[in-house]
Amino acid sequence: MDNYNIDSEGFLLDFDSWDIKFCEHIADQEGILLSDKHFIIINFLREYYKKNHKSPAIRELVKSLKDKYGNEIGNSLFLQILFPVSPAVQAAKLAGLPKPKKCI
Repeated sequence: MDNYNIDSEGFLLDFDSWDIKFCEHIADQEGILLSDKHFIIINFLREYYKKNHKSPAIRELVKSLKDKYGNEIGNSLFLQILFPVSPAVQAAKLAGLPKPKKCI
């Protein structure tokens, strides 16, 4: 992880330095076995950040996912299964985004 500039909580400080290697390393640290479903969320978050310049808190994340993908993916239970500790925080970290402002 020496090649990445991260904050004290492990969040990437430079959005553009994100790569799959970083994502896999963080997933390993978080105890997450990545799947295609994870990458739907990770890629969505990266696009969201490019457009909005912020990491969404959980309510906004669920709403935005629901608007794009429907109820199957746009619900908090789906996210909780993929990112069990804190969906918005873990997903943002894996996607190379800053920690969402309204998350602990």
